[in-house]
Order: sequence, then C-alpha cells, then structure tokens
Amino acid sequence: MKTDPQAFIRANTSLMPPPHVPEISLYLASEAHELWLKTEEELEAIGLPPPFWAFAWAGGQGLARYVLDHPETVRGKRVLDFASGSGLVGIAAVMAGAQEVIASDIDPWAETAIRLNAEANRVSLGFTGADLIGQAVDADIVLAGDVFYDRVFADALVPWFAKLAADGKRVLVGDPGRSYLPRERLEFCAVYEVPVTRALEDSEIKKTTVWRFARHEISKMFPTNLT
Repeated sequence: MKTDPQAFIRANTSLMPPPHVPEISLYLASEAHELWLKTEEELEAIGLPPPFWAFAWAGGQGLARYVLDHPETVRGKRVLDFASGSGLVGIAAVMAGAQEVIASDIDPWAETAIRLNAEANRVSLGFTGADLIGQAVDADIVLAGDVFYDRVFADALVPWFAKLAADGKRVLVGDPGRSYLPRERLEFCAVYEVPVTRALEDSEIKKTTVWRFARHEISKMFPTNLT
C-alpha cells in the first residue's frame, strides 16, 4: 500500500452515526462527494481502491436496522457479514447478541475500516479477506447489504446464496432496488425508508427492503458441489 490506511481513514472521515442506525457510529466520509468522485488515477496514486467502506449504503443501513429491531434473527448464532464494507451490519449483529460475527471483504482497506469502527462501538468482529464466493461457510446466517449492483457480481452471488439457503443457512440481503436483485428467489422480510447522501444515489431517501433467500431446490440448476 502506498498510503497508511488507518491514517488516511482518520484524516478523511468523521465518526458519525448513519441516519437510519443511530445506535452505531462509523468513520464515514463527511465530504462524500469529493472522496467518491476522485478519479481512478487519483485513487491509484494513493493506493486506494474505490472506498465503499467510507459510506453507509442504503442496503446495509436497512439490513442493520432489521437486525437491531429483530435481534432473535442473530441471537446466539454464528454470523457472516459478507462484503462488509464499513462493518455496519456486522456491528449490528454483535449488538443484537450474535455468538460470533465474521466480517468478509476482499478490499484490504475495509479490514482497517472495520477494525476502527468495531473499536469505536466497543464490539469485537472477526475478519477475513478471502474470496468466499462459491465456498462453504462456517456460519448459521449470512448477511449481505447492497450487493446486487453489478451484473457479473450478481451472477456469481445468486447460485452461491441459493446453495447456502438450500443447505439450511439463513441468507438475508438488504437492497434498495438495485438492478440485478433476483426477486424471484426472495421472500419479503421488511421495508424501510433510508436517508442517503445524494452524492452517491439518485434521491435523498431510498426505499430499502430486507429479503430472505428462499430454500428452493437448486440441485438441477446448480449441480456443482460447493467446497
């Protein structure tokens, strides 16, 4: 890395609560527009991948709200917070009484952001930077906020989530109406009106739904065993 992640995060973010989850404080970009709109060249010059961890995305806020409002969902369970970003959903799961929470993100900067955010909220999160897609996971429940924004990513996630659900794991996703959400596979859990920053979204409020992957029979569609 060309830039020290911890020093950069502390210098370019402020500790603040996401609007829909005021119980939690995160290091978020206070000048979201400027940080997000840095060019690829500017980001590359400081060794910074796109800073997804610096924003409280609508799907994550909705999912974190659901977990806090329905603690029985995660209480006493082993939880994987997939594509964790800031760690918001994982932190909510710890606060709701999860037995163990592992945050997962392939961005090495996210590891630092999640550690700082966990410390700020006085909770403990595990972390893995491994690419888990297609793998078996040692968890009872998988939480994923705002992951269906890209076709290629969604095409990889859907069969994996479906297989996990078919194997008896609860897979919950928070989504504000992204283009590649597989609605035909989902069961409704809750809906929220989530305030977001206009610098990143097309409105100041995003209707955000929490869904559960249905336990469909998928062996004929996805015969490959996940190991």
